[in-house]
Amino acid sequence: MDIHAHNRDAWNHESESSDSPWCRPVDAATIDAARQGDWSVILTPNKPVPRNWFGDITGARILCLASGGGQQAPILAAAGAIVTSVDFSPAQLAKDAEIARREGLALDTVEADMTTFSGQVSTGHDLVFNATSNLFSSQILPVWRECSMVLKTGGRLLAGFMNPDFFLFDHDEIDAGGPLTARYPLPFSSARDLPAGRRNDRIRNREAFEHSHSLEEQIGGQIAAGFSVEGFYEDRWSPQATRLDPFMPTSFATLARKRD
Repeated sequence: MDIHAHNRDAWNHESESSDSPWCRPVDAATIDAARQGDWSVILTPNKPVPRNWFGDITGARILCLASGGGQQAPILAAAGAIVTSVDFSPAQLAKDAEIARREGLALDTVEADMTTFSGQVSTGHDLVFNATSNLFSSQILPVWRECSMVLKTGGRLLAGFMNPDFFLFDHDEIDAGGPLTARYPLPFSSARDLPAGRRNDRIRNREAFEHSHSLEEQIGGQIAAGFSVEGFYEDRWSPQATRLDPFMPTSFATLARKRD
């Protein structure tokens, strides 16, 4: 089975057929506020990214990586950046493009995978904005290398990612009221580790497969790709999203800068 093709189809399906918060375009009022300097975006479910992580984005070349859906990219463009949105889901990219047309924003879209996108965009970007998404890729180290390739020296990488401990648990089980018991060794891959019946359900229901990545790969991988990590925060989701929420942060975010 081609997991990449399945996940692309799953995200197209979610974007076109659900009211997922990750697929809901912002409204005109949000764009108008961003034009006036009143804006915020998220790398993780809830916490706004600190504004000082961006620096001055007026005229900055920002690449939004795997964060399509008509949200972050249009907001950053309305705030004054020149934005390229790269995503493997045409449906998610279409929402970015729709808002850009409606609002007259400097925003281009490129359909590409997060592990192999550098050949399809120009180099010299000031910032890469990568909202939590690398759990949908079986490999993470190529993502950091690709980000390094498109950034200028001193350019910033803002990345969100899941707490790998989240994947210790069987979330179907705990969502149904089962015990909070560790079930899976890490690293976890739902395409490999779920029981066959549950894997088949995901295929039939067009639900994406997920992969955990260690902190060594997430943070150490950025360092190995030529970045210095300068900022970090934790975020939680909500008790409705996961019963793990009261017990631990479910996601992290980093600010890294490309070294000489």
